[in-house]
Amino acid sequence: MKKLLMPLLLWMVTLAGCAGAPEGIVAVDNFKLDRYLGTWYEIARIDNRFERGSEQVSAIYTLREDGMVKVLNKGYYPDKQKWKTAEGKGKFSGDSNVGSLKVSFFGPFYGPYIVFALDHESYSWAMVTASSRDYFWILARTPQMEPALYARLLEEAKAQGFDTSRVMKKRKE
Repeated sequence: MKKLLMPLLLWMVTLAGCAGAPEGIVAVDNFKLDRYLGTWYEIARIDNRFERGSEQVSAIYTLREDGMVKVLNKGYYPDKQKWKTAEGKGKFSGDSNVGSLKVSFFGPFYGPYIVFALDHESYSWAMVTASSRDYFWILARTPQMEPALYARLLEEAKAQGFDTSRVMKKRKE
């Protein structure tokens, strides 16, 4: 667990001073937290220190008694043949109708969590970034995504300035 927490701590400390979304990235409006809560599966990501080597990554978002969001991330590390989890908390950066949150996995250090694209009808997929375009995720409510939708989301991400050549599609489970 220490090996998982240290990279998360470093990431959060790095992001703590960051104001929010990368330049030009706009968080979705008409965001409904109650619809966003639940399980999300990582379909693809730009690899980063705190997830390196992980597969079958998912996140469960639930509402805490204090009104904040409980974040429970889980990933499988095949080289160690074990699952690892990390628990954090999140809160809105501003207006609760905007998909801009701050997330912490360690103490008072928060980093941005920006939902910049979302299926507003069914909340079945989302695209998320953090403080720079080096952080990117495609999330879905199911472990698999239709290839045509995945391709469309990658094109949208590319148009938003993400280096899609660095995107890793998750392995099939």
